[in-house]
Amino acid sequence: MTVTLIILGIVFGWAIYSYNRLVRDRVRVETGWSDIDVQLKRRHDLIPKLVTAVKQYAAYESATLEAVTSQRGENLEPRQSSDAEQAISRDLKTLLAVAEQYPDLKADQAFLDLQKNLTNVENHLQYARRYYNGAVRNLNIRIDSFPDTVIAKAFGFVKASFFEFDPSTATAVEM
Repeated sequence: MTVTLIILGIVFGWAIYSYNRLVRDRVRVETGWSDIDVQLKRRHDLIPKLVTAVKQYAAYESATLEAVTSQRGENLEPRQSSDAEQAISRDLKTLLAVAEQYPDLKADQAFLDLQKNLTNVENHLQYARRYYNGAVRNLNIRIDSFPDTVIAKAFGFVKASFFEFDPSTATAVEM
């Protein structure tokens, strides 16, 4: 009887410990996504300012400017958001390439400040993506690993999606 109670106590203790680790990892994933969301909002707040600055020098490049502006406002799930953000990054690259054609714009302090802020946001976004993907990796490993998988399935824990981002479309802002 005592041995049975000890074994049940160990199993129950392990179940509580495993559940709490799963909850911790799920919260880290949610926190990571929230950090990405904050950085995307910062990025999206800078885009209209950058577009306005470039518009003053490049009125005929309106197709690129409209593409950047039209894509910037969506708040999506990680997999959908990574696709939308890749499109924004491509358009920002084009926008900055257009800006390179205008020496007066490149020398304008407001434009240089916008470029610096955009670079800062892109760096923070990269760090937030790394944190999020690390948290997703940890949660997904725990959900798939025995014996944690038993608790995960019993309490409905589900795998999270990675924030996939194609580095070839990342915005390179030169100072």
